[in-house]
Amino acid sequence: MNGDDKSKIKKVRILSLSLLLVIIIIVISLAITLISGNFTGSSQNSGLFSRRIPPVTVDEFNFDVGRNRMFASIPSHAASAGTLGIQVLDMNGNETLRDSFRMSQPVITASNNRFISYDIGGSSVRVFNSSRVISSFEAEGVIVSASVNNNGWFCVVSQTGGGNKGTVTVYNNNGAAVFSVDMRTGFALSAELSPDNKNLAVLNLTDDGSRVTFYVGIEINDEPKHIFDLPDGLIIDIKYLSDGDLLAISTDLLFIIDDSGTGRSLYPFPDKRLGSYSNDDTFIALHLYDYGIGHRGRIVTLRSDGTVFGELPTDREIISMSVRNKSLIVLKNDGVVFYNDELEEFSSAKNNFSAAGSTRVLAVREDTALATNDSFAVIFTREEER
Repeated sequence: MNGDDKSKIKKVRILSLSLLLVIIIIVISLAITLISGNFTGSSQNSGLFSRRIPPVTVDEFNFDVGRNRMFASIPSHAASAGTLGIQVLDMNGNETLRDSFRMSQPVITASNNRFISYDIGGSSVRVFNSSRVISSFEAEGVIVSASVNNNGWFCVVSQTGGGNKGTVTVYNNNGAAVFSVDMRTGFALSAELSPDNKNLAVLNLTDDGSRVTFYVGIEINDEPKHIFDLPDGLIIDIKYLSDGDLLAISTDLLFIIDDSGTGRSLYPFPDKRLGSYSNDDTFIALHLYDYGIGHRGRIVTLRSDGTVFGELPTDREIISMSVRNKSLIVLKNDGVVFYNDELEEFSSAKNNFSAAGSTRVLAVREDTALATNDSFAVIFTREEER
């Protein structure tokens, strides 16, 4: 084989790797969009079944982090990540933290009292709380995704090239790397660490579908313990619940994978199209479209055992929704509405110009929500019932 042939083969390999990385980033972006609720949907007022509806107050928040802004929250604080860095505000709109650095495609998520922000396709990672940066570094390779658990431990999935199909690195709550594994089959899309910091679940994209690979007892074992395959299916997101089970959602099924690697259906929706979803340990909310009938569909709330709390038919536009404790906060085309877990309406800010143009709603507390787009952020607070 001459030098030209070797050069051509090398170029083909680089091109193939680049194409696969683009596919991975597209899938991750789809998951982020669904989590953020940026799919349009619909709603029907449930006021006939509501208690007296208290008023909602509205204030503007000023985040200054550049373009491509994304948002996340912990109780009593909201944070934004943009092309110029990160910023945290308290519920009075006062800045409690700022860190300036460059990102091209910023992402931010949160769990308990910590945030993690990273640059998809870049290398920057920041883990922080409401007042200080806990960990700051540049990852090896390019970042595909990252997550943080309730104890402040976090995972970073990166792509470093060669025969490696993704490296997953686990860090403790002080930012020290404690575990790393190179995936050899199935490109790694995301990773989640269990609440006890002992088990790791990695979501992989395979040639014929999706796979979740489980590493059990990572402090002593770096070999996969269980593998769950979903042939011909696309798993969009995975998330550990407080009981140690893994919640997973695909394009037509919400299900649980237990600690033995066995899947259990919670709520299938083969005749619906997923608009958005949100969850915490109290309940799960799904927004589902009917196929071919405009915006018509439904919102469903359910427990992690599959028990349905409530169902609400929808026939107008729903832009985004977010769960916090026992509240579901929905951004509609005519305002922000607070529901309880049974989909009874608490309160609303209907036809409020302050929400016009919002593309996402984020539950900060069960009585407080942040409606945002790339240029503004508005805080909505419902008054307590009397």
